[in-house]
Amino acid sequence: MARTGCQWRYLPHDFPPWETVYWYFTRWHEDGTVERIHDALRTRVRQADGRRPEPTAGLLDSQSVRAADTVPRSTSGYDAGKKTTGRKRFIVTDTLGLLLAVHITAASVQDRDGARRPLLWTRLDHPSVRKIWADQGFAGRLVTWAGDILGRTVEIVRKQPGQRGFQVQPKRWAVERTLGWLMTRRRLARDYETNPEHSATMIRWAMTDVILRRLTRGHPSTRPGRKPLRRTT
Repeated sequence: MARTGCQWRYLPHDFPPWETVYWYFTRWHEDGTVERIHDALRTRVRQADGRRPEPTAGLLDSQSVRAADTVPRSTSGYDAGKKTTGRKRFIVTDTLGLLLAVHITAASVQDRDGARRPLLWTRLDHPSVRKIWADQGFAGRLVTWAGDILGRTVEIVRKQPGQRGFQVQPKRWAVERTLGWLMTRRRLARDYETNPEHSATMIRWAMTDVILRRLTRGHPSTRPGRKPLRRTT
């Protein structure tokens, strides 16, 4: 679903009834199974890359996306800067671009306000992360709050003087790439979920898909008649 963007009712016929699949989606969301699967695979990727299981630094960014008709107005808003009506995704990743925390808000929420919860979750779930890089939208009182309350350093990566248009920012390019990965998953090109927390879970499933492809890169599927997985970047 994350990859193709299909509706629950249009799942392929070789799956169980869509109501059963949706039941597992919500059950695994509620009991933390989705997070445990994702986090275990993230650790595998880090170790395969020669990194420690737990990161010591992170990257913070946000992304505003349009909301579908299924999104209630109470959880949607207007981002004047991006001219987008919908929701905003706040993510914290490690320096490989692998997801550590995700939080969904209305698009009208300011970056410095919406980032507090994922920073708190990162502090609780990944205490080894001591420093987080972010762009200029997170400057100001968020930096002070992170230092005083969380005991963590949020460093702002500023644009070069005279910069025009988009340029890859040092230290932050990995989190920007992660947001790009999410947008290649059709279910995430817009926000379709009635419950914002389900949006966060769909993002974790999408990142699980990214991680699995990275772990199995170059290894053919064991199913008979299936072609090898295509290489991804």
